[in-house]
Amino acid sequence: MPVGKYQSAIYPCTHPRCTRHCYTPRGLTQHLRWCKFNPANQYAFPSPEPEPQPPHPSSPEQPPSPAGPSSPAPGPSSRTPSPFEPQPSQHRNPRRSGTTVRKHPYLGGDPCDEEGFTLPPNTPPPPAEVDEDPLFPFDNAEEFLLAQFLYSKVQMSAGDIDYLMTIWNAFQKQTSSDDTMEPPYGSAKDLYSTIDSIPYGDIPWEGFKVKYEGPRPENPPPWMDAEYEVWYRNPLDVMEAQLGNPEFGEKIDYAAKEVKSRDGKRQYVDLMSGEWAWEQSNQLALSDPSLHGAMLAPIVLGSDKTTVSVATGQNEYYPLYGGLGNAQNDIRRAHKGAMSILGFLAIPKTERDEQDSVEFRQFRRQLLHASIAKILMPLKPWMTKPKVTKCGDGHWRRVVYAIGPYIADYPEQCVLACVVSGWCARCTAPASDLDELQVTEDSERAVQRSHEHTEAIRRTWNGDVKKMWDGYGMIGDVVPFTAYFPRANIHDLLSPDLLHQIIKGTFKDHLVSWIVEWMEKQEDGKKLVTEMDRRIKVSPHFAGLRRFNDGRNFKQWTGNDSKALMKVFLPAITGLVPEGMVRAVAAFLDFCYLVRRSQIDETILDQIDDAIDRYHAEREVFREHGIRENFNLPRQHSLLHYRLLIQMFGAPNGLCSSITESKHIQAVKETWRRSSRNQPLGEMLLANQRLDKLAAARVEFEPFIPAHLRDPRDQRRTIQTTRAAPASVPGDDDRDGGASDMMTSEGDVRLPLRPVSHYPRSLPLLSQHVGIPQLEEHIRRFLFDQLNPESDVIGMDVDLAECPHVDPNLHIKVFRSATALYHAPSDVSGIGGMHREVIRATPSWQKGLPRHDCVFVEEDPEGVGFRGMNVAQVCFFLSFKHWGREYQCAYVRWFEWFDTEPCSLTGLWRVRPDYTRDRRRMTSIIHIDTILRCAHLLPVFGTSRTPKKLHHSKALNAYKLFYVNKYIDYHAHEVAF
Repeated sequence: MPVGKYQSAIYPCTHPRCTRHCYTPRGLTQHLRWCKFNPANQYAFPSPEPEPQPPHPSSPEQPPSPAGPSSPAPGPSSRTPSPFEPQPSQHRNPRRSGTTVRKHPYLGGDPCDEEGFTLPPNTPPPPAEVDEDPLFPFDNAEEFLLAQFLYSKVQMSAGDIDYLMTIWNAFQKQTSSDDTMEPPYGSAKDLYSTIDSIPYGDIPWEGFKVKYEGPRPENPPPWMDAEYEVWYRNPLDVMEAQLGNPEFGEKIDYAAKEVKSRDGKRQYVDLMSGEWAWEQSNQLALSDPSLHGAMLAPIVLGSDKTTVSVATGQNEYYPLYGGLGNAQNDIRRAHKGAMSILGFLAIPKTERDEQDSVEFRQFRRQLLHASIAKILMPLKPWMTKPKVTKCGDGHWRRVVYAIGPYIADYPEQCVLACVVSGWCARCTAPASDLDELQVTEDSERAVQRSHEHTEAIRRTWNGDVKKMWDGYGMIGDVVPFTAYFPRANIHDLLSPDLLHQIIKGTFKDHLVSWIVEWMEKQEDGKKLVTEMDRRIKVSPHFAGLRRFNDGRNFKQWTGNDSKALMKVFLPAITGLVPEGMVRAVAAFLDFCYLVRRSQIDETILDQIDDAIDRYHAEREVFREHGIRENFNLPRQHSLLHYRLLIQMFGAPNGLCSSITESKHIQAVKETWRRSSRNQPLGEMLLANQRLDKLAAARVEFEPFIPAHLRDPRDQRRTIQTTRAAPASVPGDDDRDGGASDMMTSEGDVRLPLRPVSHYPRSLPLLSQHVGIPQLEEHIRRFLFDQLNPESDVIGMDVDLAECPHVDPNLHIKVFRSATALYHAPSDVSGIGGMHREVIRATPSWQKGLPRHDCVFVEEDPEGVGFRGMNVAQVCFFLSFKHWGREYQCAYVRWFEWFDTEPCSLTGLWRVRPDYTRDRRRMTSIIHIDTILRCAHLLPVFGTSRTPKKLHHSKALNAYKLFYVNKYIDYHAHEVAF
């Protein structure tokens, strides 16, 4: 690096070729250890050559011939370290208390200067350049916020924008005030021109055309003469923009890592914590020592056809998405730009009589793979040598790219892997024997698929594509796009898909459908189905719970509908179907909730295996009752691969197809709706480019936006992990939960700032108003517990005379809600994995019947799971002062355990209302610090029928026994076991 950048540094490097000067002798000593010209430095590398321009061929290169079978990728713990390997660094992970992180010893993502030379450790990033006009092309922050509001938030049409500016201008002319501001934009055209001038996020669209060039019959069909357009953005520019996003600076892993818990167990969290990223780093480090210190940057891909309208002609689009694999899972799930649209693939069309022709099907498949390969080709030169790139933390790094996991549902996986539908896209398990076939290294019936294995089969059968199709489920006349790139095998890169394989596939399409089919075959089948729907309908209130006001019988199912049904389905079928079906559903739900966690360690992996074994054993009940003849179902077969996929790619919730489906809304559907519908693709491309510019500008302009202009509903600084779908009926779900960017240790419950206004404040009047004559007694017993924490007798059992006396006119504030904050990274959570939940205790909810939520109350800190807790129903919250100290409390009705173990049939704990000796409900006052969070109770229906007119708000009073619903969300599954 030139000396001019360090004019005050007076200690020069001793190597004649190095021009580095240091500030202190200690700095010089550190520099000598890292100097690129020092032969003893194992990280030394020659001066970087000029960066060649990535090729833009008219067609992808032919893939290299296979070099032979590949061996399984060893993980960090199984590889043999080199004798000159440096001591790996270990540090505590600030995101997860009690964990240690060990990064890859060679590809460690070390910062470098702009020329690619590695910097000494702890070197601060270079100072950011000061822009003389930081808000260009806007005059002020208000103009930018208005542009973002009109174009991105409310998506106002051009005509409406023109009309708004006309009104604004007319209002200004009629106002005599001299300081009235003129409209910031003269028209919609002026607004669009300003957005187009934003210098950030400016990645233009490019395109190419593809045409069939194979053998042609005498009268070729129209599809052979048609040209198909593919539009894309340079993926290298997109990845560099994501890498340089300062909003992601602290949420990017710059090296493969090994995460271990306090007890030494391996944890799988983000993509870079998996063994795939570690093995990719191993391969690069061994292939080229000059890559030591570089950063591995996997590219997460995803594609899926989507329909924008069923009432118009061309209504299908085929978007391709890409994102930086170094981004941690919560960022990728947050819809904040960690997954960007890379292109729109072509969808060839033909007449019905040509749809199944061999030529058309082959052309359609090869068009997809060739298009993806060409789009990704600018990345290929930088998959074997580094490209110096500026990152979001301000440092420069030498980045080496790699094709990473591919997000796709099962039909898309078959197309990408060139596998026949009905076969597994990862292994060669026969389509006729997918029941419980385990894939092992020495298995003769099923092996992991790979390019090398496909080529070996091709040579064995002399290129006979029919034998490859019938014998191995291979489509032998198509070349997968990953064959064009180094270290890429599509069969290994297919990621797990929680949405379509687990939630929509195995649960909704299989288990729910099978159970309903069994019910309908019974003599009173319709009554059984109706009873199940009524049970689902009367599920008590819970924050965020989707309400099925008409049961589960509706036509258009979404992923959110299936997730909501999972929460309440198990108790609804108990007593209506054979016990084996109940146990099968319980085992599968355990599997689903385990793999959906954000942190998965070796213990949870064993629990996942156990849940799969239990499910496979219990699902035989469907075969016994004639519902299924076999279980040759690819989506259920995929369960066998989940342990390996978690070990390879980390927690699956960061690679779910729900991420790409949510991107469809903004990138495809909303941009289509705002178009003229006349050849709308061009308008959609322009709209996406403008949206990206506004999003990039918002990140850059964030320091200049005044606090009073920030939208309080804007969750920009709150990392959302799911996107709430709009309710089909107003008020059909309880929206009291969400992400929180507030940081606490484990959990916290807080009261609102203002109490309810119309409640009396004095103790006697309040006692009369709420109808609780014993309120003063409850307060005194509560104070006994607070003032005597070491007492062997609790306040409920002590003689009232020993309890503290309180002022007869004690001033009490009453609240109808409280907010619980707790660490739940697997649910809708904010920065640091914090989740916010509102606990309601109100006599009228949404101008209707009362709502009194239940809560988990911590009783025994040493108890494991629910054994250390109990459940109570909150009547109201209150606060008062005693001897100058404020106490924040809740008046609750207690439940008690029904037994000392979970139910053997459902695996759920059961509780019942607790009564005093005179058969009154057991009530007391507890401190809100003992409340963990909301609890959800579901009635134990048994074989009785649900009253037709029972309202869900009365369910907690209508039944005498309840399940503690651990499936209401993922945090409850972790704490109420």
